[in-house]
Amino acid sequence: MAEMSVELVAVERRLWSGTGTFVVAQTTEGEIGIMPGHEPMLGQLVEGGVVTIATSEGEHVGAAVHGGFLSVTSDRVSVLAETAEMAGEIDVAAAREALRDEDEVERARASARLRAAGQPV
Repeated sequence: MAEMSVELVAVERRLWSGTGTFVVAQTTEGEIGIMPGHEPMLGQLVEGGVVTIATSEGEHVGAAVHGGFLSVTSDRVSVLAETAEMAGEIDVAAAREALRDEDEVERARASARLRAAGQPV
């Protein structure tokens, strides 16, 4: 099976890197799926999006991603987020509480956290 190098990086830290077979991300142009050999591209990530990586080991890695960029070459995907949280690090109760926030950006971030954690919104 074809593989590509994948990096998920936020301003403050590297969240995940390894090899993957498929990456799904939400950009300002819409949701995109990337496989090895994809045409080179650069995309802007949406505020309150989710990135999912299918690893070469058959696992799925998910993260709530808040802004940033996606860079794709034929053998590499780099997700460069302003901020991001791995699915396993998300406080579901706090995210549910934040859904009631008056700030639209905070509600979008809370929704992304819940989706990344596999929870209904």
